[in-house]
Amino acid sequence: MFGSLQAGSLLVRIGRFNKKLQSTQGHHLILGELVDFITGKKIQDTHDERYRQKLARLLVLNKGFLKSQIKPRCELLVKTEKKKAIVKIDFTINLSGKICMIIKYGPGSLVTRQRPALAASRLLAPYQVPVVVVTNGEDAEIIEGSTGKIISSGLESIPAKAELIDTVANIHFNLIPPDQAEMESKIIYAFEVNGSCPCDDSICRL
Repeated sequence: MFGSLQAGSLLVRIGRFNKKLQSTQGHHLILGELVDFITGKKIQDTHDERYRQKLARLLVLNKGFLKSQIKPRCELLVKTEKKKAIVKIDFTINLSGKICMIIKYGPGSLVTRQRPALAASRLLAPYQVPVVVVTNGEDAEIIEGSTGKIISSGLESIPAKAELIDTVANIHFNLIPPDQAEMESKIIYAFEVNGSCPCDDSICRL
């Protein structure tokens, strides 16, 4: 009887583990193909990608950006002393030849997305990108790039084109010092690459 209780307990623990595993890997399930709203190209259909497509439509249909002003899946090289990886930034918004806003998507809590997204805003260009958005597809936080201060919350608060133009009108796009860029690269690697899910195709270890 004692053995049966132990076996039963083990099965319960295995069941809980499998449920946890499914919940963490479910957003990577490939459901087929879809047509990317921005590029018109066929890409893998996943739960995460459906949220990205929702964001793309929001930017164009509700916020007034042109598709040509939005670059999806922007690749960013990050490194430490001995390791390198490429991470993808979901959207960059380009106005008048400058990256004015980046959007970083990730499922779950927004809190852990803030610091690596800020780091990305200091590496994607030689200058500080003014506006940083972190989102899980249902909620969003809009962050001032230079200070890291949350200035608004909610998907509806993502700046529209006219608002973003006004925001960056008097910004000097200060250059990022090399030592700061090195630190920001290590921060992204620590948050985004170390311990990342092997099935996460937004990260490529080199």
